Amino acid sequence: MGKTQGFRTRRLPREYDELAPDGSEIRVLMRTSRGQLTHCTLPLHETSDAIYHRTVEEIWYCIRGRGEVWRRQGDREEVTEFKPEVCISVPPGTRFQFRNTGEEPLEFIIATVPRWPGYQEAVKTERFWA
Repeated sequence: MGKTQGFRTRRLPREYDELAPDGSEIRVLMRTSRGQLTHCTLPLHETSDAIYHRTVEEIWYCIRGRGEVWRRQGDREEVTEFKPEVCISVPPGTRFQFRNTGEEPLEFIIATVPRWPGYQEAVKTERFWA
């Protein structure tokens, strides 16, 4: 049997750990050898940059605020209302951009698989919103 990683506990940090390549605020909740879970915040009236990921896939779950997410994958394109209790997927290669349309910060949880390899993973692409 291989070496196992011990279990851990972590609370949501008050300050963000880093700015994502799309410009949103990222607070790392937990990283494991196979994936990671983060808390993402997009401040009031902000719009992210448009990007796509080379290899990772993500699942987003909105916990606070209101926004919209644009996604394009091949010929399929849509804008989804993003609000609490809405969950979306962002497969590798999917172009995406999001914006805060509410009256408070837009906050959501992101599960990333495999684990985020670094900024070279994100590629800027054409913007849906200016």
